[in-house]
This record gives sequence, structure tokens and C-alpha cells, in this order.
Amino acid sequence: MALTFALGTSAQGVFDVHSHLITSDFLAALKQENRLMEEGFPLPKFDAEAHLKWMDEAGIQTSVLTLAAPQPASSQAIRQANEAAALLKKQHPGRFLFCAALPLPDVEAAIKEAKYALDSLIADGIKLATNVDGQYLGAPELDTLYAFLNERAAVVILHPHRPCPVNQQVMQQTPLAMQEYLSETTRAVANMLTRNVPCRYPNVKLIVPHLGAYLPIALPRMKSLAPVMQQTGLVGDIDWEGNLASLYFDLAGSHSPEAIRTLLSITSPSHLLYGSDFPYAAPVALSKGLSRMRQYLTDEPDLAPFKEMILHKNAEKLFGLSATDAKPEQQEGPMIVRIAEIEVVPEHLEEYLAIAGEVDRLSMEREPGVICLFPMQSDDTPNRIRILEIYASEEAYQKHLRTEHFQKYKQGTLHMVKDLKLPLMQPLDQETMKLIFKKHRK
Repeated sequence: MALTFALGTSAQGVFDVHSHLITSDFLAALKQENRLMEEGFPLPKFDAEAHLKWMDEAGIQTSVLTLAAPQPASSQAIRQANEAAALLKKQHPGRFLFCAALPLPDVEAAIKEAKYALDSLIADGIKLATNVDGQYLGAPELDTLYAFLNERAAVVILHPHRPCPVNQQVMQQTPLAMQEYLSETTRAVANMLTRNVPCRYPNVKLIVPHLGAYLPIALPRMKSLAPVMQQTGLVGDIDWEGNLASLYFDLAGSHSPEAIRTLLSITSPSHLLYGSDFPYAAPVALSKGLSRMRQYLTDEPDLAPFKEMILHKNAEKLFGLSATDAKPEQQEGPMIVRIAEIEVVPEHLEEYLAIAGEVDRLSMEREPGVICLFPMQSDDTPNRIRILEIYASEEAYQKHLRTEHFQKYKQGTLHMVKDLKLPLMQPLDQETMKLIFKKHRK
């Protein structure tokens, strides 16, 4: 899919995958259904010109629109919202994309709407609520919808809605957006993982909102309990790596370097996406948040290499808008070289060395794109480790980060590492490097 950006600075513009459309028809439908306050708080006002104004001020090139919660029961209201989003995209080329809403829990109607949205409205993807009237993502009856979306290699944006059922007293004391939305997102995604939905439909690219909610801390527990659950027949075999490979994560909400590092324990930098959640927060607050993100993605040595990826490159590639969308053999590019500087907590040194040795060995044995992983230890301070890392290309490096053995190393050593620096090194002579390391040519 080709798209011409309206601004000449599109290469540097931020790509926002998490913003919401709230139309007058949508509000009217909710009012008629007596559901305006279903989520526990009034819906904010949406104005396309105000949205564009904020985007220009904040340096955002493109925003992806999805229908806000709650979801109307009326399929007509959903169709009107999708057509309104398509019109905004047409009126402002390069500035707005949209993911269409579907009239669930009617699966047959949802497939028809998805086909209409993708084929006639040229939707850029699909938005799915965590649940609609108690029908949660991962439910068996949704498999036919996933099969259709898999055929279309669709991008699917998830968003939390009010849980079903819900405790009204708890909801009044702790509004949904404050905590339950995170639980709801984790609940829905966990339900999909235990049924292997992502890996059974691998062409579907799922964007999980709000930094993955509680998923980064829930996954280790799920993995540890899975064998017990399987012995009793409560769950079947779960392909953890295959499932996670299809998940992307937006950073809308309370982002921070620490939160991003936690998220990177279950995914790779190529699956992180910027999100604003406009118009649910004041533009000035969103601008400050984006400015703060730009700053720490510049200042934090371990995150700085991924700044442009997070702010726009990952999303451009995901939505098929990358100007460098070339064939794999054309994307090889220069080798990635760096020396990882790791300070290990002394009492965990022996355990760390054993885990690090295993991941180094498996990476060299199983990954053609890993040219060199050479660990070194200081004589004076043995808990200071240096690792010479050389990868055949950026693509090989990103593939390495997604492997099961690296994820096991990442999650297993988080508490052992006191400090980590990942400075990129520039070879003075790329051609000589290629003569020395020929492994990636085999």
C-alpha cells in the first residue's frame, strides 16, 4: 500500500498508533442505548482540527484512529463510525489512518463488516475490544473471524473495555481507566495465549495497548503454572514463543525507561510503538509526555539505539508505509557491532556466567546471523563483563532478540544485572570486516 505524506519531514515525524475517534453519531447511539457512562467516566470531545493542531505542535506525522469505548450495540452506529474514520483519512492524506470497529458479538456480521472496511473503506486494520457483552478475545467462536483476518494479514489493535461482569461498587471507588483496564487487557490477552490464538493465526499482527498492561509480570507466573494446569487438563500445550512473536505493544499511558525495560523482557525493540491515547488527556500533558520520551530515548544508553524505531520506524513498517520496505536480501545493510558492558551483582556472578554462557553457545550454534558473541571478564573486577557482539545485519540482530534462548536469558538475569550499557561501535572498514567474518554469507 502506497501513501504520500502531507509533510516533507515525514521521515522524522512520530507515528501514533493509539488515538480515538468520537463522532456525534457514536455519542447519539450511546445516548439512545443509555450507555454514555458505561465506562464510568464521560467521553472526551473529539475534533479533527484540534487533533491535527496538536499533532503539528507535537511533531506527530500520522495518527491511527480507533473507535472509543464503549462499543454501541447498533451495527449501524459502528458502520457510521468506520465511514467517518475513512472520510477523515481521505480528507487528510498521510495524517490519519484507521482501524475499523466490528459489530461483535455477532461473528458473522463482524466478518462482513471487516471485509467491507478493508475492501471498500480501505481500513488500515481492525480494532477489537477486550470483550463485547462477555465475549472475550480468545473465545472459540471467534476463530472464524481470526481465520479471515489471518488471510488478510491484518493489523489488529486491542483496547480494554468494561469487564463483564463488573462490580459496580469497585468501579465507583476505582475508575476503570485507573486499574481495571490493565487487568482487562491482561485477562483478554492471557485468554488468547492459552488457546494459542496468535501462533495459530500468525499473519495477524496484534497491538497490545498501555505497555502490555500486566503481561510482562504475568507471563513468568503463567509459564511456571502451565505444567500444573496441563496435568489437570485445564489448559493444553502453549507455544509461548510463537504467540509472543505476533504481539506488538504501544507505549500509551505511564511510560518510563523502567517500564520499557520491563516490557523488553517479553518482546524485542522492533515490536514497540508510540501511542498517545488522544483525546483522553489534555494536549499539553501529551506533549510533555512525548517530549520526556524523546529525552530518555536519547539519554538512556541501552534505549537510545531504538529511539527512531519506537517513535516511527516500527509503526511505518507494521502498517506498510516504510520507505525502505525492501525484500529481505535487500535489507541486509551493514553489520551491527558493539561491546556490551555489564556489571553483575557479585553474589549472582556464578549463576549469571552459566546462563550467559548457554545463550552465547545457542546463539552461535543456531543463528546464522550471529557472527560473534565473545564474552570477556576483567581481572581486577570479575563481575564486570564485556561482550563483543557482531551481527550480520539489523534484521539478524532483531531476530536474535526474539529467540527463545535470548528471552530466557533476558528474563532470567534481570535481577542479576546491576548496570548495562550497549554502546554501538562503528567499524572503520566494513569491507575488511566482511573478509574476516564470512559466516553470514554461507
